[in-house]
Amino acid sequence: MFKKIKADIQSIRERDPAVKSDLEVFFLYPSFKAIRAYRRAHRLYLKKHYFWARWISQRALRKTGIEIHPGATIGKGLFIDHGSGVVIGETAEIGDNCTIYQNVTLGGTGKDTGKRHPTLGNNVMVGAGARVLGPFKVGDNAKIAANAVVLSEVPPNSTAVGVPARVVRRDGMRVEPPSKELDQIHIPDPVSQQMCSMLGMIEDLQHKLDKLIDENNK
Repeated sequence: MFKKIKADIQSIRERDPAVKSDLEVFFLYPSFKAIRAYRRAHRLYLKKHYFWARWISQRALRKTGIEIHPGATIGKGLFIDHGSGVVIGETAEIGDNCTIYQNVTLGGTGKDTGKRHPTLGNNVMVGAGARVLGPFKVGDNAKIAANAVVLSEVPPNSTAVGVPARVVRRDGMRVEPPSKELDQIHIPDPVSQQMCSMLGMIEDLQHKLDKLIDENNK
């Protein structure tokens, strides 16, 4: 427990240049208070003291604006920057040294049972306002852009952006969208193309015919 608390303080100091001391983190940072309350609640949850576990988590929510279900599994060194509006669901799993910004939801879609919430690997960053919804994996060292809506797996060392989110970088290289040559939906209609060609030929013949008629009349 003490080691995890120390790691949580250290992770905040390393990632927030505004921090001046460990005491500042311990007494003043809402994210640290929320994580510390989660650690207590999680121990009670594992012992099946569900009411008291939720009582602690809801009390922490009222104080910090951060809602972490006591059933979630969180590794060491989690940093929730600012934190207001963060929601972490019951079956969510978070690896070591992850960073989550304000208004992030690690939630479910309402369509799954059992494992309903996402799993974040180690060193994952989730930008402000992002929604990660469903029981899939976000790989180690992945980055999710602000306001992205992630509905499917994100590979390790990748960056996902957009609504719905898609991977735009992987292993430091830009990921190009699928080639148009492989697009089986947005393809030209061959019948329509042939008709357009025939209409062009008819117009050309009509123009030549009108010219011959004019010459004969003269």
